[in-house]
Amino acid sequence: MTDKKPKTRGLGRGLSALMADVAVQDDRGDSAQARRPDFLVPIEKVFPNPQQPRRSFVAEQLEDLAASLREKGIIQPLIVRRRAQQDGTFEIVAGERRWRAAQMAQLHELPVLVRDFDDVEVLEIAIIENIQRADLNPMEEAVGYKQLMEKFGHTQEKLSDVLGKSRSHIANLVRLLQLPDEVQAYLREGKLSAGHARALITAKDPAALARKVIQGGLSVRETERLAKAEDKPAGTGGDAETKKRSAPEKDADTRALEADLSANLGMKVLITHDNGQESGLISIRYDSLDQLDELCQKLGS
Repeated sequence: MTDKKPKTRGLGRGLSALMADVAVQDDRGDSAQARRPDFLVPIEKVFPNPQQPRRSFVAEQLEDLAASLREKGIIQPLIVRRRAQQDGTFEIVAGERRWRAAQMAQLHELPVLVRDFDDVEVLEIAIIENIQRADLNPMEEAVGYKQLMEKFGHTQEKLSDVLGKSRSHIANLVRLLQLPDEVQAYLREGKLSAGHARALITAKDPAALARKVIQGGLSVRETERLAKAEDKPAGTGGDAETKKRSAPEKDADTRALEADLSANLGMKVLITHDNGQESGLISIRYDSLDQLDELCQKLGS
């Protein structure tokens, strides 16, 4: 007896093959060339994808889109697949914003392209389509990257190559998922920027610090300084304190990367950049010979 596993494929081929019909386009239909739909479907026969990673839709933006649809109609068809639960009904693969705006515009029919995608392909398309949109909030984008890595086994390097995002951009956003739910909510609501949030990752109490930042209207740099100040223990004076004050302060991304590496290795990791250079030093502290042996095995593999 063999276990059935979901289909997997390299993201490079998957992106070009799966997204052939789902080219990045303006929801108003202002892309270079509108495609001919397979047919029109009554709007009540079309349902959203329950696995859609995007959860928040800004009401004002939907109103603007609905006004455009009232004037021009839906130029670009939605991508759908047939629902197994009920004959004659369809599930949205790409275009949920247009579907929502069409309801607000009181349109009765939707132009659709019908494709035979399985559950794995639908989820991958939905995630990639969402990531490509400029109005995605940082937490939605972070969740999208995490899903692509966990569900499909894609690496940050591969995502960077195919999606045109820098690896540091992807890594920094994924780190935001370490923050408490309260802080993540501030990000979704636009009360904090991704830069603010990165500065809070290594704070002892990110939620309390986030409230201070919001109440004070602090900049990212001010937030970084506040986080560093709260992390510093009470000074004891002497040479150690003088050395600490003279050492260059690390930015939030470096401290977050130290925390990630420390968590992954189970050992204390320190990163020191050479002043004005791209080079630096990574120090790993082990507490026993067993840990040293474990580290050697990891590095050797």
